[in-house]
Amino acid sequence: MRQEHWTSARTCVYNIGYHIVWSTKYRRKVLTGDVEYACKNLFAEIAEANDFTISTMEIMPDHVHVFVSSHPKHSPGSIVKSLKGVSGKAIFVMFPELRKLFRCGHLWNPSTYYGTVGDVSRATIEKYIALQKSHDDK
Repeated sequence: MRQEHWTSARTCVYNIGYHIVWSTKYRRKVLTGDVEYACKNLFAEIAEANDFTISTMEIMPDHVHVFVSSHPKHSPGSIVKSLKGVSGKAIFVMFPELRKLFRCGHLWNPSTYYGTVGDVSRATIEKYIALQKSHDDK
């Protein structure tokens, strides 16, 4: 593992990355222009306040992609809860006209895609673990 890919904390060393994707309710294409800009700023502020890093982010008209790195103490669910919860409320305050499109009061669809990302493939890790006993016997 190359050093630039891991982070050293007080109690652990980690390299955890999540590719997270979620969409607007009803896949409404509202994440454009000022709304898109506001979302990017909100997500950056939320990440900083909650001690995780957004490495890459792309806001599409009806969905969001983020690549997040975090300490193991943060579950992927808690990261998404922060991002979707805080931003959803803030966007409705900043753009009250959107409430007409989302009568249910929710900007985001409740479903979320989570993918984990690291420096090595699943096959490499499985092979490494499987070979541990044979390396230990030597």
